[in-house]
Amino acid sequence: MRKQRKISNTIITIILIFLSFLYIAPILIVLMNSFKGKLFISDQPFVFPTFSKQDLGAAGIQPKTFVELKNYWNGVQKIHFWNAFGRSVFITVAGVAIIVLFTSMTAWFITRTKSHYSNTLYYLFVFSMVIPFQMVMYSMTKVANALHLDNPLGILVLYLGFGAGMSVFMFSGFIKGIPVSIEEAAIIDGCSPLQCFFRIVFPVMKPTVTTVAILNTMWIWNDYLMPYLVMGKDYPTIPIAIQYLQGGYGSIDMGAMMAMLILAIIPIIVFYVACQKYIIRGVVTGAVKG
Repeated sequence: MRKQRKISNTIITIILIFLSFLYIAPILIVLMNSFKGKLFISDQPFVFPTFSKQDLGAAGIQPKTFVELKNYWNGVQKIHFWNAFGRSVFITVAGVAIIVLFTSMTAWFITRTKSHYSNTLYYLFVFSMVIPFQMVMYSMTKVANALHLDNPLGILVLYLGFGAGMSVFMFSGFIKGIPVSIEEAAIIDGCSPLQCFFRIVFPVMKPTVTTVAILNTMWIWNDYLMPYLVMGKDYPTIPIAIQYLQGGYGSIDMGAMMAMLILAIIPIIVFYVACQKYIIRGVVTGAVKG
């Protein structure tokens, strides 16, 4: 029995390693091609860059394909990368902070207020999770333009609306497991509702707060469609700026695009790797409450 279990575990491990490689392979290919000349990326996309000329005999001489950091330098200059980077950081940080603050307070109110109004409000938030963005994007764009939300500050309101469903759902599941007696004791000691929330409830919700923050950070940072529809070329974020590397008649500077893609994904990969343990912990903690 132990031998069979050991064999099955080995097979599962091999399968998981293979699947992991399939997921990581596209990133490795992009990284590899970001150091190659743009003429060689289309012809030899799966070949490592060469650091010197190679004599191929009758086939001729293979030129040097390694261009050092030239692609990164060109890409940064062409799309004004650091301006787009700062804009993306502001929208992501501010958007996540607003989502966490307002949805946690909303979930606390819905959970602690037992009424038909709060139940209806809760199900409306849950229902919003199943509505595809494509169904409302055109009407949303028109309303955003009419209300002058087509700027880095205004788009935060839109992110709050689209991120509220999942966040309220997760916060509500966790708050149901917090004993009401703790809040009652705080109120008896003289805490106002806001003091009770920020001093008692919010610190207890740290696992779910971290999970909601991580999930929304990855969503907002990588989002292309909403900033493109709402802000367009006036306030490009990193995904939009990278798209501008595509020139007329379908011409694309593949080297610069590969380099900018790497610069765009490095922050979110580092952030995810550093915080991934909190995702599972927060989701499991919220799932077993109530």
